[in-house]
Amino acid sequence: MEREVLLTGIGGQGVQLAATTLGVAATAIGLEVLVFGSYGGTMRGGNTDATVVVGDEPLQTPPDVDDAWAAIALHHGYWPGTRDRVRPGGLVVFDSSVFRGSAEAAGCTVLPVPATALATDAGFAQAASMIALGAFASATRLVTLEALTAAALEVLPSYRAHHAATNARALTIGWELVDAPMLPAWPDPVPSTR
Repeated sequence: MEREVLLTGIGGQGVQLAATTLGVAATAIGLEVLVFGSYGGTMRGGNTDATVVVGDEPLQTPPDVDDAWAAIALHHGYWPGTRDRVRPGGLVVFDSSVFRGSAEAAGCTVLPVPATALATDAGFAQAASMIALGAFASATRLVTLEALTAAALEVLPSYRAHHAATNARALTIGWELVDAPMLPAWPDPVPSTR
């Protein structure tokens, strides 16, 4: 079984970091993973997108997919192209603090998360993508919280390692926003290690 997740936003929001964190967490619990990132020519404010494909057996999907099971949208600017690729029955998590317009996708469950506001209130405004990712993981149980927080400590380059604990805390804040899985990724719970 494969699960495709699209992430979209603008440069500087942490889209690529969230995708990498999800991929590392999935790998750590024994799942197969492909991560594909793309971004515009500007460092901040331009489009940035990522695709993460996770499977419980060897993957058959290319890293750039035509459609996907779920999406995380951190900004409305580049949402329409991503929205049109989410399959009916999927899940959309979006940052309701900054998103303008509708985050609806045909036939999908939509989970608004005020990620930027929560991150700002907690004193780490740049961790909004981690809050959104934590909420997404809690809503889907694609990976465990333990795997995500461990990945947060692993993925940052050495010159940004001082942000790792903050990102782990942001993932936990996001996870705790969702009381129960909304769209479980797997028929059985994902074990903490495989």
